[in-house]
Amino acid sequence: MPMANFPMQNLTDITGLAGVASALAASTLLFPWIKRLTRLHKGMATAAVFVAALIPFGGLPLAAYVRGASGDLSITTLVLLWCALLGPWAGCAAADIKHRLALWVLIVLAALTLYPMALGIGASDPYRLGYGNWQFVITLLLVALVAWFRKYYLVALCIALAALAWAVGWYESGNLWDYLLDPFVSIYALAAILIQVVNSLRGRLHKGQS
Repeated sequence: MPMANFPMQNLTDITGLAGVASALAASTLLFPWIKRLTRLHKGMATAAVFVAALIPFGGLPLAAYVRGASGDLSITTLVLLWCALLGPWAGCAAADIKHRLALWVLIVLAALTLYPMALGIGASDPYRLGYGNWQFVITLLLVALVAWFRKYYLVALCIALAALAWAVGWYESGNLWDYLLDPFVSIYALAAILIQVVNSLRGRLHKGQS
């Protein structure tokens, strides 16, 4: 069971708002004109959006309005967002495609297992495992350990940070799944895999025609 003796409410609000602000900042990297900027100017643009999202107007910052609709983002989403934001400096976004693909596949498999069954499709509800099932926690930690030794550091980092945040009761939710996964990162991972498959098929088709 996660520890509940820590006064985490204010930290939850802070990280919740910062998570949404990070998502808004990272989304600016999708614009073509942003991609053409230098590394320094990219950093300045994303930092400006991040700060602007946290500036109150009408009583609340933009990040708070978005958070009201989206809820808190999972730890996995936050890790991927900051990999994108720090990519030009830390190199995380430029990691080997096999490593990113491993994380995307795990996310999609988890989402396909969790969400349909949580909605009543099937006889079991894996969401219940997130409320401190020790076998589930140990399995996750073993997956993180294997990923670390296999040098899939992004997978290991997402699982380890999610488990740590859950253990101290960082979010309002007491379910480990909410730290690991959210609909946004699930959709992103599925789209990324589909894009990768399409690009691979196009590459093979181009080679076949040449």
